[in-house]
Amino acid sequence: MALPMDDPANHHLGDFYFGHETDPLRALPDFTQWRNAAPDYHALVERRLATMVGARTSLFFGGEAQKVLNIASLDYLGLASHPEVIAAQQAALSDWGNGSAGVPLLSGMTMVHEELQDELNAMTGKQGTLLFTSGFSAAIGVCIALLHRGDVAILDERAHMSWIDGVRLSGAKLVTFAHNDPASLDEALTRYKDNRRCVIIDGLYSMDGDFAPLDTLLDVTDAHGVGIIVDEAHSVFADGPSGGGLTERLNERQRVRVYMGTFSKALSLVGGFISTDAALADYIRYYAHPYVFSGALPPSTVAGILAAVRIMRNDNRRRERLRDNADYMRNALQSLGLDTGNSQSWIIPIIFGNRRDILFESVRQLMMRGVYAAPVDYPAVSEDQVRIRVAISAGHTRDDLDEALNHIEDTVVVPLRQAGLLFKEA
Repeated sequence: MALPMDDPANHHLGDFYFGHETDPLRALPDFTQWRNAAPDYHALVERRLATMVGARTSLFFGGEAQKVLNIASLDYLGLASHPEVIAAQQAALSDWGNGSAGVPLLSGMTMVHEELQDELNAMTGKQGTLLFTSGFSAAIGVCIALLHRGDVAILDERAHMSWIDGVRLSGAKLVTFAHNDPASLDEALTRYKDNRRCVIIDGLYSMDGDFAPLDTLLDVTDAHGVGIIVDEAHSVFADGPSGGGLTERLNERQRVRVYMGTFSKALSLVGGFISTDAALADYIRYYAHPYVFSGALPPSTVAGILAAVRIMRNDNRRRERLRDNADYMRNALQSLGLDTGNSQSWIIPIIFGNRRDILFESVRQLMMRGVYAAPVDYPAVSEDQVRIRVAISAGHTRDDLDEALNHIEDTVVVPLRQAGLLFKEA
């Protein structure tokens, strides 16, 4: 049945998930009609960069490159254009060539890869680290290697999609517990006490910007004799005394059984990793299909990651500046009456309730004013929690943040006030 397209804002990606009724290799006509019905709104996603990522960058908008203040990119430590990182990659490109030309198990491993693994072992307090081509593939690989039909994976209900897909691929039963709720976790572990179980959480949640109560959740899993996997994708390198994430900050490196991280957020590169005990890492090496059957990260990329890790570990000022910027921005947004949810970090949502129309028009207006912001719609978040996700960087100056706030006041606060949807009046 065709969906009415009188107002494209009434629809979202969830309406078209099951695709064409009879042919899986054809796009659903309603989806194409929806995409064509509101080109201004759909043009806000998958923007094309005209220059390198940074607090200030350029995007193609309206057919031309436009300078923008960037509050959308996950360049948490401001390393995207760091000259030492770029130089390390250029030198490695000359020494090692374009790529690895093989999977890690066969011909793709180099001494550069091993050097990075050793650096990550030291940071996480583990003895075994494996490098993957992305954090997503790391999560899926761990699930495929360790979980099987009859097992139960107990996930925080807001765990990243990579873990949901990974559990489904493994054949294990997927169970969720209420977000950051130790009692709900305890109940789920008790309910499935006769199964092999593991628990999977994020250290820092990518849409809400809140940290997991890791120490309390570990007390629960320890009481049941069950291991925990922590996804530190958005917290590793940005949090902790030496960049070891929430796990390090709470001094829980020994109790966390499997540690996962990425290089694509705080380091602004690409790839992912898992760190665990040496025996388990050796086991995963042979059974994680994305590791076994994917080409290894190019040595030049690995050299850049290694340089970025060392810059991060030797310079605490970037993490300090990131925290200061995030606290300043969050407090200012709240003082404008905006709902920032439970954010505790450099990820700060501005929540619009279910007003998708105001969300997309606000983002469009911000773009017209030279502020690059990211709209987040259902099903990435619930239908009554659509939002702008503000991503703060150590590269932002206080003037950058004040400029963004001035535009947000005009383009977000005003329409939400008119709709009676401000979280609170300033």
